[in-house]
Amino acid sequence: MIIIGTLLLMLPLSIVSGQSLSFIDALFTATSAACVTGLVVVDTGTYFTGFGQAVILVLIQIGGLGFMTMATLFALLLKRRISLRDRLILQEAMNQSSMEGIVRLIRKVLIYSLVIEAAGAVLLTIRWAFDMPLDRALYYGLFHAVSMFNNAGFDIFGDYRSLTVHVSDPVVNLVVMFLIIAGGIGFIVMSDLVEFRRTRRLSLHSKVVLTMTAGLILAGMAVILIFEFTNSRTLGPLNFGGKLWAALFQSVTSRTAGANTLDITGLRQATQFFVIILMFIGASPGSTGGGIKTTTFTLMIGAVISMLRGREDIVLFRYRLAQERVFKALTITLLALLLIVTVSMVLSTTEGSPFLMILFETTSAFATVGLSLGMTPELTDIGKILISLTMFAGRLGLLTLAYALGPKQGKPLYKYPEGKIIIG
Repeated sequence: MIIIGTLLLMLPLSIVSGQSLSFIDALFTATSAACVTGLVVVDTGTYFTGFGQAVILVLIQIGGLGFMTMATLFALLLKRRISLRDRLILQEAMNQSSMEGIVRLIRKVLIYSLVIEAAGAVLLTIRWAFDMPLDRALYYGLFHAVSMFNNAGFDIFGDYRSLTVHVSDPVVNLVVMFLIIAGGIGFIVMSDLVEFRRTRRLSLHSKVVLTMTAGLILAGMAVILIFEFTNSRTLGPLNFGGKLWAALFQSVTSRTAGANTLDITGLRQATQFFVIILMFIGASPGSTGGGIKTTTFTLMIGAVISMLRGREDIVLFRYRLAQERVFKALTITLLALLLIVTVSMVLSTTEGSPFLMILFETTSAFATVGLSLGMTPELTDIGKILISLTMFAGRLGLLTLAYALGPKQGKPLYKYPEGKIIIG
C-alpha cells in the first residue's frame, strides 16, 4: 500500500505545477499517511493537487481502519464468503480473544466509522461555509473529518498551520476533538458504548480505556494550562475561554492525532517534554491511534501500585489480571523505549537539531501522532528513512514485528529450578 501510494504521489498529476517530489519525500508522505501519522516533509495544502490530496486521504482511510477491515468491506459488498483463514486474521487484527462474531464486529466498525466521519464532515462543512465557498468548505470538511477520525493529523490549510486559525473556535474544537476521541478509544469500546442502552453493561476493557482516556485528557489539560498560562507565544494572548479551549484541544490531540491549535515550537520545554510523555502513552488498542496504548500504561501503573501495597495481583474494577498481561505490557513498553532511544541516538548523529527536538520527532513518529517542532522538513535523507521506519514499526506494533521476524520456538517441555536475585 505504501509503495503504491509512493508511486501515485510521484505522478505529475499529484504535484502542483512548478514543484517536484523526490522518491524519498514521496515515500515519507505515503508512509505517514498509511501509518496515520501526519508528519510531513512538504506542505500538504500547497504542494499537492486535488488528486494528490485524494491519494493521501485514501491511504489515511485504509491505514486507519486497517487493511483487513477494508478488504472485508469489499468482500461483503461483492457478497464473497469470508473464509476461516480471513476470520483468523481479522481476530488478530481486532485483538479479539475468539472468532465468534468477528464479521459482525467488522460490520459495526465500518458503519460506526462512516457515520461518524460523515457527521463530522457535515458539521465542519457548515462551519467553514461561512468562511469560504460551499464546494471548498465541503471538500475541507470531508478531508479533515477523515483525517481527524483516523487520528492522522494531515491538514490542507497550507503553510503548516494546522488548525491554529481556529484556536478559540468552539465548533471546530468540539467537532475535531470528538472525532479524535472517537477514533482513539477503539472500535471495541465504541461498540460497547452503542450497545450500552440495550446491555446496560461495559466490559472491563471499555471501563479501563474510558477511565484512563478521561484521566489523561484532564491531566494533560491541567498541566498545559499551568505551564503555558503566561506564555506569550501560546496561551498568553488568549482570553480565559480561549486558554481553556486551547489547553483541552492540545491535551486531546497530543496522545495521537497530530493536529494543533497552538504553535508547538512556542511551547515551553517542560510542556514539550510533557507532550512527549502523552504521545508515548498514545491511544487505545484496536483504534486508529498509536503509542504503547492506554491499557498498557494502566497495567504498568497497576503493577507499581500492587507492588507498593505488597499485593501479588493487579485488580481493576474488581477483576484480577493475569500475570501474562503484565509481562506483555512490560515487553511492549521496553521495546518502545528501546526503539525510541536507538533512533534518537542515530538521529543525533545524522541531524543537527537539539536533542529535545529529535526526541520529540522520534516519539511522534513511533506513536503515529504527527506533531513536530519543525524538524521534519529539515531531515536528511537518512533521517527521513529512519523516521519512516519508525512510523511503520509504530503502526504495525512492536510485538507484531517481533513475532514476524523472530525465530519460531515451540513451548518448552521443562522448567529450570527457581533462582533468586536482589532487586532494587
